[in-house]
Amino acid sequence: MSTPRHFDSYTQARNQFRAVLDAARLGLVTTVTRDKERFVVIAADQLRDEFAALRPANAAVVAEGGGWAVIIPGLPVHGDGETFDEAVEDAVRALREYAEHRVVVELVEFSTDEQLREWLVGRPAAGPAVGPGQTTSPVPATDDLVPA
Repeated sequence: MSTPRHFDSYTQARNQFRAVLDAARLGLVTTVTRDKERFVVIAADQLRDEFAALRPANAAVVAEGGGWAVIIPGLPVHGDGETFDEAVEDAVRALREYAEHRVVVELVEFSTDEQLREWLVGRPAAGPAVGPGQTTSPVPATDDLVPA
């Protein structure tokens, strides 16, 4: 008996939830349709492996100043420690801290340019005209921005 992979309704998927998860676990493209939207169900480990393949770390671990440093090209994170393992553990902590603040990645990925504009300035594209040197709340003037 073949594993069902495509579920034409939320009710069908709910009634066969074990089959939904079994198909996803097998790595099969598994979809659930609700109203006119189609959703994909994928095993988390498979998705993680796909992300890792799409974006290899290419990390460099180097001896530096009596200790070790982990550098990840293209990311504003690094790790360091007295030992190799401490440096790698520090890099893992830095990656987790960085990821906590990366919800903006998903926001950008799932937004249209118009939605991002509205998010940035708090109003639709036809917002109020602003004179030179003026800003609209809540976005501060660039002169008011101080690096952290």
